[in-house]
Amino acid sequence: MANMAQAIRMALHYGEENLGVKEIFGEDVGPPLGGVFTVTQGLKTAWNSPLDERGIVGAALGLAWAGSRPVAEIQFVDYIFNSIDLLKLCGNSLWASGGRFKTPLVIMTPTGSGIHGSLYHSHSFDSVATKLHGMKVVCPSTPLDAYGLMLSSIKDDNPVLYLKPKALLRAKGQELIPGEPADERTLKEMIDAPIGNRSQWKPRWPDLQDYSIPIGEAKISREGTQATVVTHGRLAPICLDVAKEMAEEGSGDVEVIDLRSLIPYDWGCVQSSIRKTGRVIFINEETEITNFGEHLIRRTIDEMFYELAVRPRLLAGKALPGIGLSPILEYASVPQIADVQRSIQELLAEPA
Repeated sequence: MANMAQAIRMALHYGEENLGVKEIFGEDVGPPLGGVFTVTQGLKTAWNSPLDERGIVGAALGLAWAGSRPVAEIQFVDYIFNSIDLLKLCGNSLWASGGRFKTPLVIMTPTGSGIHGSLYHSHSFDSVATKLHGMKVVCPSTPLDAYGLMLSSIKDDNPVLYLKPKALLRAKGQELIPGEPADERTLKEMIDAPIGNRSQWKPRWPDLQDYSIPIGEAKISREGTQATVVTHGRLAPICLDVAKEMAEEGSGDVEVIDLRSLIPYDWGCVQSSIRKTGRVIFINEETEITNFGEHLIRRTIDEMFYELAVRPRLLAGKALPGIGLSPILEYASVPQIADVQRSIQELLAEPA
């Protein structure tokens, strides 16, 4: 099975061949590296930009206005903060022009913790991203979702911020990408560049197929009856594993919702699940103050107060200026497996 980096790479190749993508660029995106996480390795339209995040976003915006469908990468989301004014311009262009200036661009960037990257390689951007009104924001947690969301992002006439969880880019999927060979060694031989001299190497792409996941459609990763967990990105597989373990132990029947899209988000899916369980916790690794999950809690209380058995909860990262280099500091800064287990158990144990 493909890992997430391979899935995104295959989606970008499909975009080159079938969806009109002619420009894929960013810092070290082109040969020989093909991106820090090899997401753009072997792509024929990938090229290296200057080390200038504002220039990358500005170039992508200009290309989109000119009728292209560019995919630009900010090497790590931690570097994106100096381009927020341009991201805001990307977001409001279609709206402000009354629909005349389509802005079909994708900004992809690795987000979140999990690689022990300290201050400049561990940020989450979810809460800031959801304030850039007019931009769609997606964050996959599986390779198949990464493939499907990338194709939908490329097709969209709105700008899309595509957040790639750093810690999941080497995680293998459990479902085949449409057209992917079943043997992962075969796939690696076909599309992963060899170590060493790559000057003569060219990928042999599988016969990839279209597979789009609608932006704004959540996924119920596990059905349950006693509590609802709403999550996304790096913490989605952690929450799913905890829910499965609790079910096996007989300690709880928990429904897990993977949002996949933060803007727009699938409120109908969340609402239906809360109505069924009466208990909900929102789990993500963004800092807890002005967290996107806080918005969802506010909406839950406003619209579903009398359908709740207990108060809604939030498990999020600590409100710190950054994440330390030491693994011990990182583990203490953002939710880990034990934190997820404890929080769900407390939710289930609270008297109605």
